[in-house]
Amino acid sequence: MPPKTTTTKRSKAKGKTQTGVDQRLVKALAHPLRVEILTILNERMASPNELSKELDEGLSQVSYHVKVLKDYECIELVKTEPRRGAVEHYYRATARSFLDDSDWATLPASVKPGVSASSIRMLMGNAVEALQGGTFDARDDRHISWTPGIVDQQGWDETVDLLAQTLDRVISIQGESAGRISKSGEEGIPATVAIMHYEEGGGISSKAAKRSKKARAAKKS
Repeated sequence: MPPKTTTTKRSKAKGKTQTGVDQRLVKALAHPLRVEILTILNERMASPNELSKELDEGLSQVSYHVKVLKDYECIELVKTEPRRGAVEHYYRATARSFLDDSDWATLPASVKPGVSASSIRMLMGNAVEALQGGTFDARDDRHISWTPGIVDQQGWDETVDLLAQTLDRVISIQGESAGRISKSGEEGIPATVAIMHYEEGGGISSKAAKRSKKARAAKKS
């Protein structure tokens, strides 16, 4: 079964502020390595040893951050297995490693760049691995698109809402699929859905916006 999904809506639940932010998740995301670990454990179960090899980080360092995530109740112990005279512990996420836009607005400015950078590195790393492994283009119905454009504030807000709805539906589909897979016994298809929406800082859309602004100014004059 996939990890439980906990949204970060306004709540008086333990660990959340009046603005609805789960402070345990915020603290967990305060270190880039924990972001990467939590992202992996949202996708599948893994042990600190496996995480250490995948992330190319020292086992002691990874084990420390796994313990921190467990203390913050962002991950849980799933099983243990004997390995060469020792016991290997396997964990999975109990909360998805994302915050909604209202939660993001309350994060300290010092935390945001690290969270974003870690997420992008993880996304790019997974994509490169899929390309090298031949799975990225294995299916004719895979989707990849890049859609720059210019929107006003209403258009920006409508896009944010649409992507939030899309994410909710993707999570629902994953849950429904997990239920069918558990009954049918089929292997399932490892799939990643990446959603990015950001303000450009000098790309095509930004240049087009400047041209549009100049055109409006010239028209008024």
